[in-house]
Amino acid sequence: MTDSLNPLELSAAQAIFRDEVRDFVRTHLPPEIRERLRCGYAARKQDIVTWQRLLHTRGWAAPHWPAEYGGAGLGPAERLILQDELQRANAPLPLPFNITMLGTVLLKFGTEDQKRFFLPRLANQDLWFCQGFSEPGAGSDLAALRTRAVRDGEDYVVDGQKIWTSSAHLADWIFALVRTGQGTRKQEGISFLLIDMRSPGVTVRPIISIDGEHHLNEVFFDGVRVPVANLVGEEGRGWDCAKYLLSSERTGIANVGLCWERLDCARQLAASVQQGGQPLLSDSKLAAELALLEADIRALELTNWRFLLDPDTARKTPGFASVLKLKGSELMQELTTLIARIAGPAGLERRDAQSADATHPLAAAVPRYLFFRAATIYGGSSEVQKDILAKTILG
Repeated sequence: MTDSLNPLELSAAQAIFRDEVRDFVRTHLPPEIRERLRCGYAARKQDIVTWQRLLHTRGWAAPHWPAEYGGAGLGPAERLILQDELQRANAPLPLPFNITMLGTVLLKFGTEDQKRFFLPRLANQDLWFCQGFSEPGAGSDLAALRTRAVRDGEDYVVDGQKIWTSSAHLADWIFALVRTGQGTRKQEGISFLLIDMRSPGVTVRPIISIDGEHHLNEVFFDGVRVPVANLVGEEGRGWDCAKYLLSSERTGIANVGLCWERLDCARQLAASVQQGGQPLLSDSKLAAELALLEADIRALELTNWRFLLDPDTARKTPGFASVLKLKGSELMQELTTLIARIAGPAGLERRDAQSADATHPLAAAVPRYLFFRAATIYGGSSEVQKDILAKTILG
């Protein structure tokens, strides 16, 4: 693995912090979790809960939150170092729905009671949240959503449907955009609600994706009563919360550390797989492809640092987060495609994550390739990102 974290020179304090993270991961990450992720499998719920609680002992489960709410108050550079090191070490990231999405929204828009109740439970993974945004007919055009919440005394009564809801079958709660009114623009009249998934009238139906796994769901609300106290921000101003959340989501979705880890995986596989008595790594075309991918990841890494560390760049270039999302998701597709190609016919054999040969280095090559076909859709499709860039940069 390449030792340098980023193209910029770390300060002495940042280098010390990086070494602290590496030491913590090396001594605390359970080997079975590391091995599962190294082979390309997705982290299981118990993996994420176990590891997030270990990180929480250091305040690293929610590194950007203030210490009073269970965070570490880390700056952008340290947060990026932490994420990068976790991804490169095959450690699960803290649940993004809890930390970078809902937690970030509550810190800005939540009441003090909401912060005091939810934030400690989000950080320690005592509650598992999912995201209820997309609907049939309201995916990329999110403001077209039709799920309604009608005020009835001290409750809202929610009726409607969400779709493509990741981890809804595992979740305790869902944060959802609902329509509580109308305005001159369709973004008006939308509110941001926190809904207990155990409430009467909530139904979850699985969607099996192309990799054969159950990641996604439909969620139905039929007369679900939600306390008004679970409204985040002002009624009818939920679009403000959504924009703030999506900006935070897309900032972290470049996944530079994961790109480096998958590039290392591709090189290791190419060195171990033989063709004509020679390792694939000795093929000049493959070597050139690996070198080009390395250059692209370096460029993405530098862009990510510029965005996080230079406020002027972010302010002067509103579409910068879309650049990170667009390029990061495309690179993950290229990398998982390359690994599947290197695996060849051996990668087509289905191996369950619990089977005896699950640690085979090619075990999850094709399922991971199939899973990441969605990388250019979730978090805002590539087409939407290009529209944003056309408007914000090209005018």
